[in-house]
Amino acid sequence: MVFDEIMRELRAGKYRPVYLLMGEEPYYIDAVSDFIEQNAMPEELRSFNQTILYGKETTAVAVAHEAGQYPMMAERRVVIVKEAQNLPKIGELEHYVEHLQEQTVLVICHKYKNLDKRLRLAKLIDKHGAVMESKKLYDNQMSSWITNYVVREAGMQIEQRAAELMAESIGTNISAAVGAVEKLRVAAAGAKLITVDLVAANVGVSKEYNSFELRDAILARNVTKANRIVHAFSLNEKEYPIQMIIPTLFKVFGQLMIYSRLPPEQKVNPNTAAAALGERPFAIQRVIEPGSRNYNFGQCWQIVGLLREYDMRSKGFNYPAAGSGDLLKELVFRIMNC
Repeated sequence: MVFDEIMRELRAGKYRPVYLLMGEEPYYIDAVSDFIEQNAMPEELRSFNQTILYGKETTAVAVAHEAGQYPMMAERRVVIVKEAQNLPKIGELEHYVEHLQEQTVLVICHKYKNLDKRLRLAKLIDKHGAVMESKKLYDNQMSSWITNYVVREAGMQIEQRAAELMAESIGTNISAAVGAVEKLRVAAAGAKLITVDLVAANVGVSKEYNSFELRDAILARNVTKANRIVHAFSLNEKEYPIQMIIPTLFKVFGQLMIYSRLPPEQKVNPNTAAAALGERPFAIQRVIEPGSRNYNFGQCWQIVGLLREYDMRSKGFNYPAAGSGDLLKELVFRIMNC
């Protein structure tokens, strides 16, 4: 099951007898287990019917013993095993899952990695309860995730550039993104739009010096602005390493290559062009279409090759060591001269 499906069931009051919440991204695991902890029973019944265990401090036998008990003057018991990736011999829980106590909700929180799928335990839980795999987002998915979260959970809107700045600053840490959105919601003081200025003032990112501003300067062939941003990056290589900049440029020039090969009737409609590129219509209008006026397919092909070369150089493969700032200056110079 996926996160939304499980949460929909829980909000409707449907609790399964066992949950295996596993994967690299802890946010969804915490969200499900916290909801169950806070909502599965009234607070006054928790002291007798709700138990929190930690993987390092317990055993599979102890977990099964707790889960196997009947509730006391309540509809159900809740047993939550946190940090279950540290639970010794976790596979021994299969004996409990085979003979579930139907009035218990057992929640197994297996963070940062999946339970070994070769174990019979995962298959049994999938059969009798619910298994959720919590995957980390890729860098190019984060700004869309932030946009959707702002709309769905905060009841606000966010400028696309503001979402991109947040994604660049936060990376793929969803918990940090949620915290940042809450901070911005408070700072917005009732306003319904999260702007670039609001993000710059409250999330600790520069609205002038970031990889997206560099991308746009390069696409516009604005040499002066591109050099100013690269110089700022070179003064703070730790904060702005070339390895963080290259993926942003690689993505946009790859998209420009695809866009240049689209038939004219598909380019006319931002929605159809966006579908072909896996992008939003707004980005087609503001980034891709203007960029296509300055870079043709052959130039993009050459630039993608440069990006691959400098990615290798930045990692020391078959090239002498060089500073991130110097490499970036050289890369941008060569791109702008394509």
